[in-house]
Amino acid sequence: MSLEAAEVAHLLLALIVLLTAAHAGGHLFARMRQPQVIGEIAGGLVLGPTVLGEFAPGVRHWLFPSGGATGSVLGAFYQLGMLLLVYLTGAELRARRESRGRRTITYAAVSGLALPFASGLAVASAVHTGDLAGPNGSPAALALVFGMAVAVTSVPVISRIMLDLGILRTLFARIVLAVAVVEDILLYVVLAVVLGMAQARGADAYGLWASYGSGELVPTVAYFTVAPLLFLTLSRWLGPRLFVRLSRSRANVLERRSPLAFRLVVVFLLCAACAGLGIDPIFGALVAGMCVAGAPGAAAERSQETLRQVSLGFFVPVYFAIVGVKLDLVRHFDPVFFCWFLALACLVKSASVWLGARLAGESSAAARNLAVAMNARGGPGIVLASVAFGAHVINEEFFTSLVLLSIVTSQFAGFWLGRTVAAGKPLMPGSPGERAGSEADREPLVEDVR
Repeated sequence: MSLEAAEVAHLLLALIVLLTAAHAGGHLFARMRQPQVIGEIAGGLVLGPTVLGEFAPGVRHWLFPSGGATGSVLGAFYQLGMLLLVYLTGAELRARRESRGRRTITYAAVSGLALPFASGLAVASAVHTGDLAGPNGSPAALALVFGMAVAVTSVPVISRIMLDLGILRTLFARIVLAVAVVEDILLYVVLAVVLGMAQARGADAYGLWASYGSGELVPTVAYFTVAPLLFLTLSRWLGPRLFVRLSRSRANVLERRSPLAFRLVVVFLLCAACAGLGIDPIFGALVAGMCVAGAPGAAAERSQETLRQVSLGFFVPVYFAIVGVKLDLVRHFDPVFFCWFLALACLVKSASVWLGARLAGESSAAARNLAVAMNARGGPGIVLASVAFGAHVINEEFFTSLVLLSIVTSQFAGFWLGRTVAAGKPLMPGSPGERAGSEADREPLVEDVR
Protein backbone atom coordinates (compact mmCIF):
# COMPACT_ATOMS: atom_id res chain seq x y z
CA MET A 1 0.00 0.00 0.00
CA SER A 2 3.00 2.33 0.32
CA LEU A 3 5.47 3.69 -2.23
CA GLU A 4 9.22 3.98 -1.97
CA ALA A 5 10.67 7.47 -1.53
CA ALA A 6 11.98 7.47 -5.10
CA GLU A 7 8.55 6.45 -6.43
CA VAL A 8 6.87 9.24 -4.46
CA ALA A 9 9.33 11.78 -5.85
CA HIS A 10 8.79 10.43 -9.37
CA LEU A 11 5.00 10.67 -9.01
CA LEU A 12 5.11 14.19 -7.59
CA LEU A 13 7.37 15.36 -10.40
CA ALA A 14 5.01 13.88 -13.01
CA LEU A 15 2.01 15.60 -11.39
CA ILE A 16 3.87 18.92 -11.18
CA VAL A 17 4.74 18.77 -14.87
CA LEU A 18 1.20 17.73 -15.89
CA LEU A 19 -0.51 20.36 -13.76
CA THR A 20 1.84 23.15 -14.86
CA ALA A 21 1.50 22.27 -18.54
CA ALA A 22 -2.30 22.02 -18.29
CA HIS A 23 -2.76 25.37 -16.56
CA ALA A 24 -0.21 27.10 -18.79
CA GLY A 25 -1.99 25.82 -21.89
CA GLY A 26 -5.40 26.68 -20.46
CA HIS A 27 -4.27 30.22 -19.60
CA LEU A 28 -2.77 30.75 -23.05
CA PHE A 29 -5.92 29.59 -24.83
CA ALA A 30 -8.16 31.60 -22.50
CA ARG A 31 -6.15 34.72 -23.42
CA MET A 32 -6.91 33.90 -27.06
CA ARG A 33 -10.61 33.54 -26.14
CA GLN A 34 -10.54 29.81 -26.83
CA PRO A 35 -11.95 27.06 -24.55
CA GLN A 36 -9.55 26.23 -21.71
CA VAL A 37 -10.00 22.51 -22.26
CA ILE A 38 -8.21 22.80 -25.61
CA GLY A 39 -5.23 24.48 -23.95
CA GLU A 40 -5.11 21.86 -21.19
CA ILE A 41 -5.07 19.07 -23.77
CA ALA A 42 -2.46 20.96 -25.80
CA GLY A 43 -0.28 21.17 -22.70
CA GLY A 44 -0.43 17.39 -22.38
CA LEU A 45 0.12 16.96 -26.12
CA VAL A 46 3.50 18.69 -25.81
CA LEU A 47 4.49 16.18 -23.12
CA GLY A 48 3.32 13.13 -25.08
CA PRO A 49 4.71 11.10 -27.98
CA THR A 50 3.76 13.81 -30.51
CA VAL A 51 6.34 16.36 -29.29
CA LEU A 52 8.45 15.28 -26.30
CA GLY A 53 8.42 11.68 -27.47
CA GLU A 54 9.89 12.72 -30.81
CA PHE A 55 12.71 14.88 -29.43
CA ALA A 56 13.43 13.16 -26.10
CA PRO A 57 11.73 9.74 -26.04
CA GLY A 58 13.73 8.57 -23.05
CA VAL A 59 12.60 11.53 -20.95
CA ARG A 60 9.00 11.04 -22.00
CA HIS A 61 8.97 7.31 -21.13
CA TRP A 62 10.67 7.94 -17.78
CA LEU A 63 8.37 10.81 -16.82
CA PHE A 64 5.11 9.09 -17.80
CA PRO A 65 5.65 5.33 -17.69
CA SER A 66 2.84 3.06 -18.86
CA GLY A 67 3.34 0.69 -15.92
CA GLY A 68 4.82 0.57 -12.45
CA ALA A 69 3.78 2.55 -9.41
CA THR A 70 3.84 5.95 -11.13
CA GLY A 71 1.82 4.74 -14.11
CA SER A 72 -0.79 3.10 -11.87
CA VAL A 73 -1.25 6.14 -9.63
CA LEU A 74 -1.43 8.50 -12.61
CA GLY A 75 -4.10 6.20 -14.01
CA ALA A 76 -6.05 6.60 -10.76
CA PHE A 77 -5.79 10.41 -10.99
CA TYR A 78 -6.96 10.17 -14.60
CA GLN A 79 -10.05 8.21 -13.55
CA LEU A 80 -10.81 10.53 -10.62
CA GLY A 81 -10.49 13.57 -12.87
CA MET A 82 -12.91 12.07 -15.36
CA LEU A 83 -15.41 11.13 -12.63
CA LEU A 84 -15.32 14.62 -11.13
CA LEU A 85 -15.68 16.21 -14.57
CA VAL A 86 -18.78 14.11 -15.22
CA TYR A 87 -20.07 14.95 -11.72
CA LEU A 88 -19.76 18.67 -12.47
CA THR A 89 -21.46 18.08 -15.81
CA GLY A 90 -24.33 16.40 -13.96
CA ALA A 91 -24.55 19.46 -11.72
CA GLU A 92 -24.94 21.56 -14.87
CA LEU A 93 -27.78 19.35 -16.09
CA ARG A 94 -29.90 19.57 -12.95
CA ALA A 95 -33.20 21.41 -13.09
CA ARG A 96 -32.48 23.25 -16.32
CA ARG A 97 -35.93 24.14 -17.63
CA GLU A 98 -36.77 26.81 -20.17
CA SER A 99 -40.33 28.01 -20.62
CA ARG A 100 -39.60 30.22 -23.63
CA GLY A 101 -38.71 28.80 -27.01
CA ARG A 102 -40.22 25.41 -26.24
CA ARG A 103 -41.15 24.80 -29.86
CA THR A 104 -37.60 25.48 -31.05
CA ILE A 105 -36.15 23.38 -28.21
CA THR A 106 -38.39 20.44 -29.07
CA TYR A 107 -37.74 20.52 -32.81
CA ALA A 108 -34.01 21.13 -32.45
CA ALA A 109 -33.65 18.38 -29.84
CA VAL A 110 -35.53 15.77 -31.86
CA SER A 111 -34.02 16.66 -35.22
CA GLY A 112 -30.57 17.51 -33.87
CA LEU A 113 -30.27 14.25 -31.95
CA ALA A 114 -32.23 11.62 -33.86
CA LEU A 115 -31.00 12.44 -37.36
CA PRO A 116 -27.25 12.65 -36.54
CA PHE A 117 -27.40 9.54 -34.36
CA ALA A 118 -29.24 7.57 -37.04
CA SER A 119 -26.87 8.87 -39.71
CA GLY A 120 -23.86 7.83 -37.66
CA LEU A 121 -25.30 4.35 -37.17
CA ALA A 122 -26.06 4.07 -40.89
CA VAL A 123 -22.58 5.17 -41.98
CA ALA A 124 -20.88 2.89 -39.46
CA SER A 125 -22.96 -0.02 -40.74
CA ALA A 126 -22.49 0.76 -44.44
CA VAL A 127 -18.77 1.59 -44.39
CA HIS A 128 -16.10 -0.83 -43.23
CA THR A 129 -15.13 0.41 -39.77
CA GLY A 130 -13.59 -2.77 -38.40
CA ASP A 131 -10.14 -1.17 -38.46
CA LEU A 132 -11.36 1.35 -35.85
CA ALA A 133 -12.39 -1.27 -33.28
CA GLY A 134 -10.46 -2.27 -30.19
CA PRO A 135 -10.25 -5.80 -28.74
CA ASN A 136 -13.72 -5.48 -27.10
CA GLY A 137 -15.31 -3.50 -29.92
CA SER A 138 -18.18 -5.38 -31.53
CA PRO A 139 -19.74 -3.90 -34.71
CA ALA A 140 -22.83 -2.86 -32.73
CA ALA A 141 -20.81 -1.12 -29.99
CA LEU A 142 -18.61 0.62 -32.55
CA ALA A 143 -21.68 1.84 -34.45
CA LEU A 144 -23.15 3.29 -31.25
CA VAL A 145 -19.91 5.17 -30.52
CA PHE A 146 -19.90 6.46 -34.10
CA GLY A 147 -23.50 7.64 -33.77
CA MET A 148 -22.87 9.35 -30.43
CA ALA A 149 -19.77 11.10 -31.77
CA VAL A 150 -21.85 12.63 -34.57
CA ALA A 151 -24.81 13.57 -32.35
CA VAL A 152 -23.41 14.88 -29.06
CA THR A 153 -23.32 18.54 -27.97
CA SER A 154 -21.21 19.89 -25.09
CA VAL A 155 -23.01 21.69 -22.27
CA PRO A 156 -19.79 22.76 -20.45
CA VAL A 157 -17.82 24.14 -23.40
CA ILE A 158 -20.64 25.96 -25.17
CA SER A 159 -21.87 27.43 -21.87
CA ARG A 160 -18.36 28.74 -21.15
CA ILE A 161 -18.08 30.24 -24.64
CA MET A 162 -21.41 32.02 -24.24
CA LEU A 163 -20.48 33.22 -20.74
CA ASP A 164 -17.27 34.78 -22.06
CA LEU A 165 -19.19 36.45 -24.89
CA GLY A 166 -21.78 37.85 -22.48
CA ILE A 167 -24.74 36.07 -24.08
CA LEU A 168 -25.50 33.49 -21.42
CA ARG A 169 -28.78 35.10 -20.35
CA THR A 170 -30.18 35.39 -23.87
CA LEU A 171 -32.94 33.20 -25.27
CA PHE A 172 -30.42 31.84 -27.78
CA ALA A 173 -28.18 30.52 -24.99
CA ARG A 174 -31.07 29.02 -23.06
CA ILE A 175 -32.32 27.15 -26.13
CA VAL A 176 -28.84 25.79 -26.90
CA LEU A 177 -28.29 24.62 -23.31
CA ALA A 178 -31.78 23.10 -22.99
CA VAL A 179 -31.22 20.99 -26.11
CA ALA A 180 -27.67 20.07 -25.07
CA VAL A 181 -28.91 18.82 -21.69
CA VAL A 182 -31.21 16.29 -23.36
CA GLU A 183 -28.42 15.15 -25.67
CA ASP A 184 -25.87 14.76 -22.88
CA ILE A 185 -28.18 12.67 -20.71
CA LEU A 186 -28.95 10.33 -23.61
CA LEU A 187 -25.23 10.22 -24.45
CA TYR A 188 -24.39 8.75 -21.06
CA VAL A 189 -27.26 6.26 -21.26
CA VAL A 190 -26.08 5.01 -24.65
CA LEU A 191 -22.49 5.03 -23.40
CA ALA A 192 -23.55 2.75 -20.55
CA VAL A 193 -24.97 0.33 -23.15
CA VAL A 194 -21.72 0.42 -25.15
CA LEU A 195 -19.56 -0.21 -22.09
CA GLY A 196 -21.85 -3.02 -20.97
CA MET A 197 -21.49 -4.70 -24.35
CA ALA A 198 -17.72 -4.26 -24.19
CA GLN A 199 -17.61 -5.65 -20.67
CA ALA A 200 -19.55 -8.74 -21.75
CA ARG A 201 -16.83 -9.42 -24.35
CA GLY A 202 -13.91 -8.70 -22.03
CA ALA A 203 -12.09 -10.95 -19.62
CA ASP A 204 -12.32 -8.42 -16.77
CA ALA A 205 -16.12 -8.34 -16.52
CA TYR A 206 -17.54 -7.29 -13.17
CA GLY A 207 -20.83 -6.57 -11.45
CA LEU A 208 -24.29 -8.09 -11.35
CA TRP A 209 -24.57 -8.85 -15.06
CA ALA A 210 -21.15 -10.50 -15.18
CA SER A 211 -22.19 -12.86 -12.38
CA TYR A 212 -25.72 -13.75 -13.45
CA GLY A 213 -26.26 -12.42 -16.97
CA SER A 214 -26.14 -13.99 -20.38
CA GLY A 215 -23.46 -13.46 -22.97
CA GLU A 216 -26.02 -13.10 -25.77
CA LEU A 217 -26.39 -9.75 -27.51
CA VAL A 218 -30.12 -9.05 -27.09
CA PRO A 219 -30.32 -9.69 -23.31
CA THR A 220 -27.08 -7.75 -22.80
CA VAL A 221 -28.34 -4.71 -24.71
CA ALA A 222 -31.71 -4.91 -22.93
CA TYR A 223 -30.11 -5.04 -19.48
CA PHE A 224 -27.65 -2.21 -20.12
CA THR A 225 -30.45 -0.07 -21.54
CA VAL A 226 -32.99 -0.65 -18.77
CA ALA A 227 -30.55 -0.66 -15.82
CA PRO A 228 -29.09 2.85 -16.42
CA LEU A 229 -32.53 4.34 -17.13
CA LEU A 230 -33.99 2.74 -14.00
CA PHE A 231 -31.00 3.86 -11.94
CA LEU A 232 -31.33 7.40 -13.29
CA THR A 233 -35.09 7.55 -12.70
CA LEU A 234 -34.95 6.24 -9.14
CA SER A 235 -31.97 8.42 -8.26
CA ARG A 236 -33.59 11.57 -9.63
CA TRP A 237 -36.83 10.74 -7.83
CA LEU A 238 -35.41 9.77 -4.44
CA GLY A 239 -31.86 11.12 -4.52
CA PRO A 240 -32.24 14.87 -3.86
CA ARG A 241 -34.74 14.45 -1.01
CA LEU A 242 -32.76 11.60 0.53
CA PHE A 243 -29.52 13.57 0.32
CA VAL A 244 -31.07 16.63 1.99
CA ARG A 245 -32.55 14.46 4.75
CA LEU A 246 -29.24 12.71 5.37
CA SER A 247 -27.29 15.96 5.35
CA ARG A 248 -29.60 17.41 8.01
CA SER A 249 -29.57 14.31 10.21
CA ARG A 250 -27.98 14.70 13.64
CA ALA A 251 -26.49 11.24 13.25
CA ASN A 252 -24.52 12.33 10.18
CA VAL A 253 -21.20 13.12 11.83
CA LEU A 254 -19.45 13.28 8.47
CA GLU A 255 -21.69 16.13 7.25
CA ARG A 256 -21.14 18.12 10.44
CA ARG A 257 -17.36 17.70 10.34
CA SER A 258 -16.90 18.13 6.58
CA PRO A 259 -19.78 18.66 4.13
CA LEU A 260 -17.25 18.30 1.32
CA ALA A 261 -16.26 14.83 2.54
CA PHE A 262 -19.92 13.82 2.75
CA ARG A 263 -20.46 14.88 -0.86
CA LEU A 264 -17.45 12.93 -2.03
CA VAL A 265 -18.67 9.86 -0.16
CA VAL A 266 -22.06 10.12 -1.88
CA VAL A 267 -20.43 10.55 -5.29
CA PHE A 268 -18.15 7.57 -4.81
CA LEU A 269 -21.00 5.51 -3.34
CA LEU A 270 -23.15 6.05 -6.44
CA CYS A 271 -20.17 5.27 -8.66
CA ALA A 272 -19.58 2.05 -6.72
CA ALA A 273 -23.29 1.18 -6.95
CA CYS A 274 -23.12 1.50 -10.72
CA ALA A 275 -20.02 -0.67 -10.82
CA GLY A 276 -21.89 -3.26 -8.76
CA LEU A 277 -24.65 -3.29 -11.36
CA GLY A 278 -22.07 -3.67 -14.11
CA ILE A 279 -22.62 -0.09 -15.30
CA ASP A 280 -19.58 2.12 -15.79
CA PRO A 281 -18.92 4.35 -12.71
CA ILE A 282 -19.11 7.55 -14.79
CA PHE A 283 -22.88 7.09 -14.95
CA GLY A 284 -22.97 7.17 -11.15
CA ALA A 285 -20.93 10.38 -11.18
CA LEU A 286 -23.41 11.96 -13.60
CA VAL A 287 -26.39 10.98 -11.45
CA ALA A 288 -24.59 12.20 -8.31
CA GLY A 289 -24.13 15.62 -9.86
CA MET A 290 -27.81 15.79 -10.75
CA CYS A 291 -28.89 14.75 -7.24
CA VAL A 292 -26.33 16.31 -4.89
CA ALA A 293 -25.35 19.65 -6.38
CA GLY A 294 -28.73 21.34 -5.99
CA ALA A 295 -29.03 20.92 -2.21
CA PRO A 296 -30.35 24.11 -0.53
CA GLY A 297 -28.51 26.15 2.09
CA ALA A 298 -25.40 28.30 2.32
CA ALA A 299 -23.26 25.46 3.71
CA ALA A 300 -24.27 23.20 0.82
CA GLU A 301 -23.40 25.90 -1.70
CA ARG A 302 -20.00 26.49 -0.06
CA SER A 303 -19.11 22.80 -0.06
CA GLN A 304 -20.22 22.45 -3.68
CA GLU A 305 -18.10 25.46 -4.64
CA THR A 306 -15.10 24.01 -2.77
CA LEU A 307 -15.48 20.70 -4.58
CA ARG A 308 -15.76 22.55 -7.89
CA GLN A 309 -12.60 24.57 -7.20
CA VAL A 310 -10.59 21.50 -6.18
CA SER A 311 -11.81 19.57 -9.21
CA LEU A 312 -11.16 22.34 -11.73
CA GLY A 313 -7.91 23.37 -10.10
CA PHE A 314 -6.31 19.93 -9.91
CA PHE A 315 -8.14 16.77 -10.96
CA VAL A 316 -9.81 17.90 -14.19
CA PRO A 317 -6.70 19.65 -15.63
CA VAL A 318 -4.62 16.55 -14.84
CA TYR A 319 -7.24 14.43 -16.63
CA PHE A 320 -7.19 16.60 -19.75
CA ALA A 321 -3.39 16.78 -19.72
CA ILE A 322 -3.19 12.98 -19.62
CA VAL A 323 -5.65 12.87 -22.53
CA GLY A 324 -3.14 15.03 -24.41
CA VAL A 325 -0.28 12.75 -23.37
CA LYS A 326 -2.19 9.78 -24.80
CA LEU A 327 -2.57 11.45 -28.21
CA ASP A 328 -0.01 10.37 -30.79
CA LEU A 329 -0.41 12.48 -33.92
CA VAL A 330 2.71 10.94 -35.46
CA ARG A 331 1.93 7.22 -35.37
CA HIS A 332 -1.80 6.96 -34.61
CA PHE A 333 -3.44 9.66 -36.70
CA ASP A 334 -5.04 9.07 -40.08
CA PRO A 335 -5.60 12.52 -41.67
CA VAL A 336 -7.75 11.13 -44.51
CA PHE A 337 -10.15 9.39 -42.13
CA PHE A 338 -10.23 12.38 -39.80
CA CYS A 339 -11.07 14.82 -42.60
CA TRP A 340 -14.04 12.84 -43.91
CA PHE A 341 -15.19 12.01 -40.38
CA LEU A 342 -14.99 15.70 -39.40
CA ALA A 343 -16.88 16.72 -42.55
CA LEU A 344 -19.56 14.08 -41.98
CA ALA A 345 -20.06 14.91 -38.29
CA CYS A 346 -20.21 18.67 -38.84
CA LEU A 347 -22.41 18.52 -41.92
CA VAL A 348 -24.95 16.07 -40.51
CA LYS A 349 -25.15 17.66 -37.06
CA SER A 350 -25.38 21.23 -38.33
CA ALA A 351 -27.90 20.41 -41.05
CA SER A 352 -30.09 18.50 -38.59
CA VAL A 353 -30.19 21.33 -36.05
CA TRP A 354 -30.75 23.90 -38.81
CA LEU A 355 -33.66 21.85 -40.16
CA GLY A 356 -35.25 21.52 -36.72
CA ALA A 357 -34.93 25.25 -36.05
CA ARG A 358 -36.41 26.13 -39.43
CA LEU A 359 -39.33 23.75 -38.89
CA ALA A 360 -39.92 25.52 -35.57
CA GLY A 361 -40.27 28.82 -37.43
CA GLU A 362 -36.86 30.38 -36.73
CA SER A 363 -35.16 32.57 -39.32
CA SER A 364 -32.36 31.20 -41.46
CA ALA A 365 -29.77 33.27 -39.55
CA ALA A 366 -31.01 32.06 -36.16
CA ALA A 367 -31.08 28.45 -37.37
CA ARG A 368 -27.52 28.81 -38.68
CA ASN A 369 -26.24 30.18 -35.36
CA LEU A 370 -28.00 27.41 -33.42
CA ALA A 371 -26.49 24.80 -35.74
CA VAL A 372 -22.94 26.07 -35.23
CA ALA A 373 -23.32 26.34 -31.44
CA MET A 374 -24.74 22.83 -31.08
CA ASN A 375 -21.96 21.40 -33.23
CA ALA A 376 -19.45 21.94 -30.38
CA ARG A 377 -18.64 18.61 -28.72
CA GLY A 378 -16.11 19.64 -26.07
CA GLY A 379 -15.88 17.73 -22.80
CA PRO A 380 -18.57 15.08 -23.44
CA GLY A 381 -16.94 14.19 -26.75
CA ILE A 382 -13.58 13.80 -25.02
CA VAL A 383 -15.13 11.70 -22.24
CA LEU A 384 -16.75 9.51 -24.91
CA ALA A 385 -13.35 9.02 -26.55
CA SER A 386 -11.57 8.35 -23.24
CA VAL A 387 -14.10 5.84 -21.92
CA ALA A 388 -14.53 3.98 -25.21
CA PHE A 389 -10.75 3.75 -25.63
CA GLY A 390 -10.26 2.69 -22.01
CA ALA A 391 -12.85 -0.07 -22.45
CA HIS A 392 -11.04 -1.21 -25.63
CA VAL A 393 -14.11 -0.54 -27.77
CA ILE A 394 -12.12 1.68 -30.16
CA ASN A 395 -8.47 1.75 -31.18
CA GLU A 396 -5.96 4.55 -30.77
CA GLU A 397 -6.54 6.02 -34.24
CA PHE A 398 -10.27 6.47 -33.60
CA PHE A 399 -9.55 7.82 -30.11
CA THR A 400 -7.28 10.49 -31.60
CA SER A 401 -9.87 11.45 -34.21
CA LEU A 402 -12.65 11.72 -31.60
CA VAL A 403 -10.57 14.02 -29.40
CA LEU A 404 -9.56 16.20 -32.35
CA LEU A 405 -13.21 16.33 -33.49
CA SER A 406 -14.17 17.71 -30.08
CA ILE A 407 -11.36 20.28 -30.20
CA VAL A 408 -12.00 21.54 -33.74
CA THR A 409 -15.78 21.84 -33.38
CA SER A 410 -15.43 23.69 -30.06
CA GLN A 411 -12.93 26.12 -31.55
CA PHE A 412 -15.11 26.81 -34.56
CA ALA A 413 -18.20 27.42 -32.42
CA GLY A 414 -16.27 29.94 -30.33
CA PHE A 415 -14.91 31.68 -33.43
CA TRP A 416 -18.30 31.87 -35.16
CA LEU A 417 -20.26 33.13 -32.16
CA GLY A 418 -17.50 35.57 -31.22
CA ARG A 419 -17.45 37.06 -34.70
CA THR A 420 -21.26 37.35 -34.76
CA VAL A 421 -21.40 39.07 -31.38
CA ALA A 422 -18.47 41.39 -32.23
CA ALA A 423 -20.29 42.48 -35.38
CA GLY A 424 -23.29 43.48 -33.26
CA LYS A 425 -25.61 41.04 -35.00
CA PRO A 426 -28.45 39.39 -33.03
CA LEU A 427 -28.02 35.64 -32.69
CA MET A 428 -31.76 35.15 -33.08
CA PRO A 429 -33.09 37.97 -35.26
CA GLY A 430 -36.56 39.00 -34.19
CA SER A 431 -36.14 37.86 -30.56
CA PRO A 432 -35.82 40.58 -27.88
CA GLY A 433 -32.67 40.88 -25.76
CA GLU A 434 -30.44 38.88 -28.04
CA ARG A 435 -27.49 41.26 -28.03
CA ALA A 436 -24.63 40.75 -25.62
CA GLY A 437 -22.69 42.99 -23.36
CA SER A 438 -24.69 43.70 -20.21
CA GLU A 439 -23.25 42.96 -16.81
CA ALA A 440 -26.11 40.57 -16.13
CA ASP A 441 -25.06 38.55 -19.13
CA ARG A 442 -21.69 37.92 -17.50
CA GLU A 443 -23.05 36.52 -14.26
CA PRO A 444 -22.10 32.83 -14.08
CA LEU A 445 -25.37 30.98 -14.51
CA VAL A 446 -23.34 27.88 -15.18
CA GLU A 447 -20.04 26.70 -13.79
CA ASP A 448 -16.80 26.41 -15.72
CA VAL A 449 -16.60 22.69 -16.24
CA ARG A 450 -14.77 22.97 -19.56
